[in-house]
Parts: sequence; C-alpha cells; structure tokens
Amino acid sequence: MAKISILFVGLWLLVNWAGLLDAEHMNMKYKDPKQSIDTRVEDLVSRMTLEEKIGQMLQIERKYASADLVKKYFIGSVMSEGGSIPVPQASAETWINMVNEFQKVALSSRLGIPVFYGIDAVHGHNTVYKATIFPHNIGLGATRDPELVKRIGAATALEVRATGIQYVYAPCIAVCRDPRWGRCYESYSEDPKLVQAMTEIIPGLQGDIPDNLPKSVPFISGKEKVLACAKHYVGDGGTINGIDENNTVIDRDGLMRIHMPGYFSSISKGVATIMVSYSSWNGVKMHANHDLITGFLKNTLHFKVK
Repeated sequence: MAKISILFVGLWLLVNWAGLLDAEHMNMKYKDPKQSIDTRVEDLVSRMTLEEKIGQMLQIERKYASADLVKKYFIGSVMSEGGSIPVPQASAETWINMVNEFQKVALSSRLGIPVFYGIDAVHGHNTVYKATIFPHNIGLGATRDPELVKRIGAATALEVRATGIQYVYAPCIAVCRDPRWGRCYESYSEDPKLVQAMTEIIPGLQGDIPDNLPKSVPFISGKEKVLACAKHYVGDGGTINGIDENNTVIDRDGLMRIHMPGYFSSISKGVATIMVSYSSWNGVKMHANHDLITGFLKNTLHFKVK
C-alpha cells in the first residue's frame, strides 16, 4: 500500500510539474507564432539578460567560431566572409553539418534563440564545392534580362537553404562609374536604370510579396528562400579613381539620381536588409552619416527591419 501511495504521489507530482512547464511554455509569447512579431520580440527581449543581449548583437567570422563559443557567449550570428570555407572543397554536407552544430547548441540554450548564418552567395552558392555557379553581376547585367536574374536568385536560395544557411549578402547594387574599381564586376551596370531593373533578383531570393501584404516591408516567403541584402549603401561604385572604400564626391542630386535608385526598388520589393558601405560621401564615412542612414533611409524611405 505504501509503495502504491508513493507511486501515486510521484505520478501526481510529475503530471503537475509537466502542467506547470506547459503553462510556462504557453505564457512564452515569443514562441507563439499567432502573436505579432512586435509582441514576440518584446516578450523575448524582456526575458534576456544583458549578456544574452550583447551576444545576440554579435556576428563572428566562421574561422573564429565554435559550438562552445556560440554557447558560452550566446552568439547571435556567424558569417563566412568571401572565400571563408570549413575545409578545402567543402561539400554541401560539410557545410550543413557545421551550421547544424552551431544551431544545435543555440537551440538548446535557455531561450532557444537560433543562430543566424550569413554568407557571400553573390553568384550562386559560390563557396560550396560543386554548387551551381552563375556569371557575376557584370555579365548578368549584359543580358538585360531581369526575369533571368530572378530565376537565378531562386536557384541560389534553394542551394543556400540546403546547407542550413538563411542569409545571403546579395545583391550588390552598386553603380560602377569607374572601371578601375576592383569590384566593378559586382556591379550590374554603370546605368542606374539597369541596376534598378536587376533588383528583380530580390523576389527570386526572398519570394514575391503577396498582393494582400504591404510593399516595402521585409518579406520572406518560406523555407526555400533566404534573406537578401542590398549593398553597399550608398555610392560605393562612384569613388575617386575607383579606389575601393574611398570617397565619393558628388552633390546630393547626383547621389540620388545615380546611386540611390537601386535602393528605392530594393525596398519596394521587400529586401530584408541593407548593408552600409565602408566608403565615404563627400568626406563623411557612410557608417557615420546620420543624415543618409537615419534621416533618409529610415525616416524618408521608411526602411525598417521587422
């Protein structure tokens, strides 16, 4: 009888403990897909420690990353810069095993926040051995075929997601005005109208925004798509003598007429992110340009990541 009572009490405690856990889980709004994004974000941030918030603001390069480091410092994002690979001739299987290792420890953390992995998939998933490689932007621009570029974006997204990666640092929508620039091959054209047309790669990467949703709001359509990144804001293709990360000397009208149209189109197509350039505009570093980043990009163009 005593054994039966102990067993009954044990089961009662287990059921109630499970019920409490379930109630606690149900109270976690950030895990409830029915809640609005703003509500989920607010709930999650309210639960985070200072250390977790700092970790989520960091993005570290793959060669310095490890599962232990991601776990210890609550790292929010890992990236592969140009040419950064796990091993020579890294296959899709090698890539996904590496990404999954980071993801596993992130999801097993206290709050279960997944790791965000970004990569320079700028002409196909170009750092994966035997992936589909497409021409660089300068060649694609010569086709003058936005629909082709959209299909290339869709194919790239599919191969990137197959390796567990959710984010690509593409497209480059620089308007190359001097062929001496070492990154001119990343530009679709010296013609801003053609560059603007080629932003059709964005719905290829991210998916088309449904008619019932507002335009100009970041949108990703599903698990076969990735977040895109329009870069490099702004004027990186117009630097003096084509020197990379140098100074672009041009009046505001010229900047808006030549270098900005690609961003107008990218935002209207729901681009998820925009990368700020290392270059300067009339002597002011773009990262320090409050007028163009906060004043124009955020307040005038209403670019806001949600």
